[in-house]
Amino acid sequence: MQASVFPPSLRPGDRVAIVAPSGFLPRARFFAGLAWLQGRYRVELSSAVFARKGYFAGDDSERLASLSERMCDPGIRAIIAGRGGYGATRIVSSLPWARWAKSPSWIVGFSDVTALHLEAHAHGIASVHAPNVTGFGCARPLDRLRVMRALEGGVLESWPGLTAVRDGDADGPLVGGNLALMFARAASGKLTNCEGAIVVLEDVTEKPYQVDRMLQALLEAGLFDKAAAVVFGEFSQCDAGPDGVSVAFVIEGFATKIRCPVYSGAPFGHGTRNEAMILGGKASLLRGVLSVHTRPLARC
Repeated sequence: MQASVFPPSLRPGDRVAIVAPSGFLPRARFFAGLAWLQGRYRVELSSAVFARKGYFAGDDSERLASLSERMCDPGIRAIIAGRGGYGATRIVSSLPWARWAKSPSWIVGFSDVTALHLEAHAHGIASVHAPNVTGFGCARPLDRLRVMRALEGGVLESWPGLTAVRDGDADGPLVGGNLALMFARAASGKLTNCEGAIVVLEDVTEKPYQVDRMLQALLEAGLFDKAAAVVFGEFSQCDAGPDGVSVAFVIEGFATKIRCPVYSGAPFGHGTRNEAMILGGKASLLRGVLSVHTRPLARC
């Protein structure tokens, strides 16, 4: 699998758009993250960013129209999700991907935003797995710096000391994000091909047996048949139940069913550490150290 095309790198003062493709925005956390972004970029809010309908940030048509407008604006250099939640899968297939791919901007976020990352990857365009805007305010300064470096073509520090569940080295583009979203896209028959890729996975508030069930389904769907490696991040609030079975135990069992290297303990997910990485970008895994490569691009 070839690495994806990178959108143009950002510079201070560039236009970035904040969208809400999924859940409605908690205002206090949102404005804390917005303050950090406004210190470096020219931030524009989508017209429906504060809309709400049930657990969505507005109905499907509002969220679709708002995100489509930003994807079709060639002056927008990055589209950053306000938060995750649920809802992106309801509109992802109707977005103007072909038009966006002709002049792509960075898509930034995680969790439910995985649906957008997977579709961007299917069109051969890299994206940034990183905190959503609601996470920027409480993120560590180093994590915010890493987001800036990912967007601006800077160097991302390697992730050392990963736990080897199934030892080995690998290289390839990064693909993945949230396990539940990967599972959902597989159920729709629209899951990205992961041949030759380092698959990265995380999740939150899933019981270990649910993690097991999703991994088993992806195994049977052939997702990992030709993967270069699988790297697990944090599985927050996924504690063992009365049976004592943990997610770590589930991952150990999973590693016996595939041929590629498997590592856990990477610093991304819904916990206190959610370090940015470039999905679709080339990465290498050597002796338990994952290096995520970036390359600055000239202006288009």
